Amino acid sequence: MDLSVFNKQKLTKTCPHGNGEKKLLQSNTIDMTKTGVVYVCQHCGWKSLKWVGRCGGCGEWDSTVEEMSTGAGLGCKSVTLNRELPQPITNVQLLECPCIETGMEEFDRILGGGLIVGSAVLIGGTPGIGKSTLLLQVCQYISQKGYTTLYVTAEESVAQTKLRAERLSILSDNLLVVAETNLDFILENIHNTHPALVVIDSIQMIYKPQLESSPGTVAQVRQCAHELIVNAKSTGSAIFLVGHVTKEGIIAGPKVLEHMADTVLYFEGEKFQCYRILRVVKNRFGSTDEIGIFEMRKNGLLPVDNPSEIFISLGRRIIAGSAIISCMEGTRALLVEIQALVTRANFGIPERKVSGVDYNRVSMILAILEKRIGLKLGGQDIFVNIVGGVQVDEPAADLGIAMTIASSFKEKAISPDTVFVGEVGLAGEVRSVNQIEIRLKEAQRLGFKKAVIPKDNAKGIGKDLGIELIEVCYLSEAVEIIG
Repeated sequence: MDLSVFNKQKLTKTCPHGNGEKKLLQSNTIDMTKTGVVYVCQHCGWKSLKWVGRCGGCGEWDSTVEEMSTGAGLGCKSVTLNRELPQPITNVQLLECPCIETGMEEFDRILGGGLIVGSAVLIGGTPGIGKSTLLLQVCQYISQKGYTTLYVTAEESVAQTKLRAERLSILSDNLLVVAETNLDFILENIHNTHPALVVIDSIQMIYKPQLESSPGTVAQVRQCAHELIVNAKSTGSAIFLVGHVTKEGIIAGPKVLEHMADTVLYFEGEKFQCYRILRVVKNRFGSTDEIGIFEMRKNGLLPVDNPSEIFISLGRRIIAGSAIISCMEGTRALLVEIQALVTRANFGIPERKVSGVDYNRVSMILAILEKRIGLKLGGQDIFVNIVGGVQVDEPAADLGIAMTIASSFKEKAISPDTVFVGEVGLAGEVRSVNQIEIRLKEAQRLGFKKAVIPKDNAKGIGKDLGIELIEVCYLSEAVEIIG
């Protein structure tokens, strides 16, 4: 039953003092179509009847925006899936082709093997990082396989999109382009074209006419994303939603937007570097630890086949304060160069600057080096950097960080053919790490001759790795290697 029609009807009741007459109970009548003004937080969706400086839900300042509120479900008809009855999971029939390979190995890996039919992917990143370029290339690869793709540009005209497509050498009759911001027209275009892939660039520019609020507000983003995702589930068309990011680096709009999507991707990279990292934050069809590495060139984004080579300098000078570590990103091992600079502090309070690693982790390692090893680091300025702009978060990098700091402090270089793997505990012990063989095989493939690893990891490692293993139990044993 339509609730708006139901609530417009006036409730009646038989009068007990009359001869069966029915009188209207005006006091119980509620006008559900009455509109009003509410103030909605653009971070979490919290609502208030009056403007407040600080959100009562998430605590953000100056985040509430005036919006029009309609009692009858925001004044719009919700989209529902076709009704299905419960059935045993053993009777559920799978699709013959559950995923479509895009042709970009790096992109297929982070999606879980390819483009999942009916999935919803949310991708965010700073302006100019390459989101539109990447998705336009994906549309080209999918359309070349004979599938119809629809690219909805809400921020550019069709002519501007064609200029970028010509620069990227993207020409396919199966790639359809439309400049539209009205959600009703977008859904109509999807219904008429039956595409295998739909790209919405961007979701913050799409609006539903039945809502009174402006495009980009919480109500508009939530409702438009909901209807687009429900449409993808019911029709089988995979959909990519491009999201703007705030100055804090998170996707603008309500947090429920990330909950609704099947996969959430973030584009990372420095403005003055040509390499881009596509990191998985959420994935219902694969691992959340995978990353895709691309290189921005004149003809678009190209996958990097051997990412370890871009993070280390194979012909680098032998200097103090530089070491190579083997870290895991999903199912792939990466060799990364860590650099440290330790110099006497010129002012009263020494500086501590880190880039690419956790600051608190580095502070803990400094305390261990001073307490357990006896290095006097209290009056030193210390700078730690990961070469290439990659972010390393796993504890297996502890040993490499400690070795670079000790090397720079002692002014003694580390052998360039040595790789370090291990977690450092507060007692100065070197703890074991996971997937040690994958890390060592990657180091051996790139020509490294020695590997300093925890002694506990040496058990069960095959002798045919072709790399010399130096087993250590404590950090002091590893520091003795550099003298």
